[in-house]
Amino acid sequence: MSTGPDDQDGGRSFWSQWPILLGLTLTWGALWQDFSPGVLLAGVVFSMLTLSFYRLPRVNFSDRFNLWYFLVFTLRFLWHVVTASVSVAWDAISKGPTIVNSVVAVPLRSHDDLIVTLTGHSLALVPGSLVIDVDRPSSTLYLHCLNVKNAEAVEAFRAEALRTEAAIIRALGSKADLALVQDDEARRAADTAGGDRR
Repeated sequence: MSTGPDDQDGGRSFWSQWPILLGLTLTWGALWQDFSPGVLLAGVVFSMLTLSFYRLPRVNFSDRFNLWYFLVFTLRFLWHVVTASVSVAWDAISKGPTIVNSVVAVPLRSHDDLIVTLTGHSLALVPGSLVIDVDRPSSTLYLHCLNVKNAEAVEAFRAEALRTEAAIIRALGSKADLALVQDDEARRAADTAGGDRR
């Protein structure tokens, strides 16, 4: 009988889920409104039982974390939340029902489920955009966007979404995803330079 990757290295695969274990433990403490050692220890036990008996899909963490780029992403995200909130409020007052909305497809470079999920949530939490669908095989996000009325605005939003993905990958993405981002950015820079010379 053949065994799959999870069966062959089940111990390593289980313990590689420590971020989920930590999250479930903190959720347990929050539900009890008590973060004393005894409550957290019980949370660890119940979290381990949950991960052992309920076969949740494995989340592949890259084991790579860059604190500097995480801070850069956090500040960038907060800045966009503030500026987008002001922009959406102003558009609601000045344009009202005449605002033109669009559905924009954003093909991401990473096919990692965690990166796709974090990128989608980051974009959805910024006022003015909402993820309405995800095509997992192609890692394409479909977003409903406010005040995107022409091709130039669509491309600007798509470029901003890719910068968000790149910021997340620099903070905690795998080396393979980081290489994809660097190659894509180098290609785009070369295309822009070539266009300027023409």
